[in-house]
Amino acid sequence: MSATRHSFLFSFAEKYTVLLLGIVASMVLSRLLTPAEVGVYSLGAVLVALAQVVRDFGVGQYLIQEKQLDVVKLRAALATSLLVAWLLAGLVMLASAPLAHFYGEPRLTLVLRLLAINFLLIPFSALTLPMLRRQLRFRAIYAINAANSVVNLLVAVLLALHGYSYMSMVWAALAASCASLLVSLLVRPAELPWLPGRRGLGAIARFGAYATGGGLVDEAGVAAPDLIIGKLIGIESLALFGKAQSVLNIFNQAITSAISPVVFPLLAARARGEGGQGGAEGAYLRTISYMTALAWPFFLFLACMALPLVKVLYGTQWLGCVPLIRIMCLSSAVYSMFSMARYLLVATGQLHAQVRLDAWSGTLKVALLLAAAPFGLVAVAWAVVLSNVLRSCLNYRCLRRLNALDWRILARAVRKSLLLCGPSAVAPVAALLLLPADTPALLALTGTALATLLCWLAGLFLLQHELAGEFLLLHVPSLWSRRGRTKG
Repeated sequence: MSATRHSFLFSFAEKYTVLLLGIVASMVLSRLLTPAEVGVYSLGAVLVALAQVVRDFGVGQYLIQEKQLDVVKLRAALATSLLVAWLLAGLVMLASAPLAHFYGEPRLTLVLRLLAINFLLIPFSALTLPMLRRQLRFRAIYAINAANSVVNLLVAVLLALHGYSYMSMVWAALAASCASLLVSLLVRPAELPWLPGRRGLGAIARFGAYATGGGLVDEAGVAAPDLIIGKLIGIESLALFGKAQSVLNIFNQAITSAISPVVFPLLAARARGEGGQGGAEGAYLRTISYMTALAWPFFLFLACMALPLVKVLYGTQWLGCVPLIRIMCLSSAVYSMFSMARYLLVATGQLHAQVRLDAWSGTLKVALLLAAAPFGLVAVAWAVVLSNVLRSCLNYRCLRRLNALDWRILARAVRKSLLLCGPSAVAPVAALLLLPADTPALLALTGTALATLLCWLAGLFLLQHELAGEFLLLHVPSLWSRRGRTKG
């Protein structure tokens, strides 16, 4: 098995482990805690997530894309992580009370102050994960993130059962950070320095300013619905919207977040002229062919089966998020075609263009959400759809102008994925239209999922989609060797 395919295997194993544990935790906590309790933690987590973008200050991207790394650059990266993270810890502590007052939620003060402790811990492992990704050591990354998820699940459920309410999730997040820190120290690359250094800070600061600016705007766009709903509609509505987003994020957790850690260093290597023909653009086209073959049938299934899925995962008290899921499946499907574009742009030296794209996309999204919020959650969901469609258009313009990827090239890459939606739609559409309303949710969900999977696999091989070859290669590694010799 090639190194890249081996990396994908462990990346997917890691993400599926994290996803499975996260689903279990969500199923249990959704039945132990009310939407209002979950909403308090969700708001705090969203606010801290904005600071998390600044905390990294582009160090992770810098370490992955930098052509030549030495001790001086690594020590400067460590110094940057320490300075930025500890400064942010102090700022979050100071801002906790004003933010709680702004949202009219006094419980938010303690949540933010405890979550800020993470910033004090993270720098000690800040260089480990990006270096492991650069080296494609995804087995070690699996160990770190699995430890985080297991501890988070156990602590959250145990404390929730003992009546700790929303604080169970706060203490679980802290315990999980400690667990991942301990494991990261065990698998830490030997070449990483233990002491920070000042030399080289300027280069990292210049790179980090652009990377963080774009990332902050992008994260602000992600967080904007939660922040706006929490202020203008209410904490309970925020929890419902958050659950809808959680269902949609199943694809991101299972597929996108497993592919992107491998794709970014792969694209960067191709951009440096290493490892393979076709360059970064060729690798990107193959990636979106795979992504859309997975995403479009998935979101079609999700739109049809949102009701039984929510009943199984969260219970009947969360049914208010079903229409939101069905609406936002459209935007998630559209944007899946461009979800890897940022890695191509950064890998090919177009960081400034990515920052400008993030700025425009984030600004448009915030404006649309502010206009929609007074009309309720359904209007907010449609605003998310429109903002993602506009963001996709902006991504396409960048790809066409900077990487010569016009609509004809992109259409050829996703043509078979579009055709694959036909057989994949048969089972979920039939279930939506024909199943009686009193059909047990678990039975409807599992039966339709199995039928959809079989139809999808049949379509994959009948259409001779590129992804079908990857399934064969998992079982016939010698086929890949013969193919590689032929193409070489």
